[in-house]
Amino acid sequence: MIGHGMMGTWHSQSLRDADCVLHSLVGREPAATEAFAREYGYRHWYVDYREALRSPEIDIVIVAGPSQSHAEMALAALEQGKHVLVEIPLALNLEDCERIVDTAARRGLTVGVVHPMRFRREHRQLLERLQSGAETLLQVHSRLFLHRRENIGSTGLKRCWTDNLLWHHGAHLVDVALWLAGKGDPAAAQVAALNASLPAADPVTGIPMELALLMHTEQRQALVCTGSYNSPERIFDIFVVTDRDSYRLDILAGTLRQGTQLLEVDSEQDNNAQVARDFVAALREGREPQVPARSVLPAMRLLQQVEQAQLP
Repeated sequence: MIGHGMMGTWHSQSLRDADCVLHSLVGREPAATEAFAREYGYRHWYVDYREALRSPEIDIVIVAGPSQSHAEMALAALEQGKHVLVEIPLALNLEDCERIVDTAARRGLTVGVVHPMRFRREHRQLLERLQSGAETLLQVHSRLFLHRRENIGSTGLKRCWTDNLLWHHGAHLVDVALWLAGKGDPAAAQVAALNASLPAADPVTGIPMELALLMHTEQRQALVCTGSYNSPERIFDIFVVTDRDSYRLDILAGTLRQGTQLLEVDSEQDNNAQVARDFVAALREGREPQVPARSVLPAMRLLQQVEQAQLP
């Protein structure tokens, strides 16, 4: 496990009762890393991930470090013969995403990506109805609004790195829209037109802080993805309209509004708990994980288009 922030903690908690060994933890500060390793039962701890990767006893590496380090760490793990589960985003540019996918294929290894929207039970139930023809998708509007001007993460601690609205949270928003539009295959969502607004980098944070994407597909579906790091009100929801009903999944509230009916759903942490367990089970069972790395490339290609279109 590389990283023990919020996601490293959630993955560690979900795997403690799974049929696997928590072998090595990699952190940045020795005292904090050692304390976390002892709390969760890791056999070893390191502050140098390359040193940890040299252990022949490790089969799987989970990359939950800073976003800008994901590609470097994933590639290093693959070169050491490890299967890799990478926190979203897979990388911060399309070239690195493709390098990871190609390297895994060349070495006969598996790479999965933590895209928890695809694990949502309510989304998978809707997907089954879309696949069967019981419903037809008309629109997806995915939103993520939060306040991150001081670069404080979800743990409440100041980060030593800067998050990325386009490649991190934008990957959540775009991937789930393509996945639903393509009936489970993002590559099948044939985007006919893309309009996007990504302002210039903020002078304080050094990144664009607003995002708006409008797409329509060959199947006459409207896909809207919007986000902001300037909003005092936190919003993270997926709103879907079909020819039969509407569905608003509020991730933060843990609710699903289907038409006029309000239902409770799994919390964000409980839903995320499935991801690492699925990856371990997939390798044991000789199948692909629920979100193989190559399946997120359509979303990453669109993000690359957006970024390139906004460059001066």
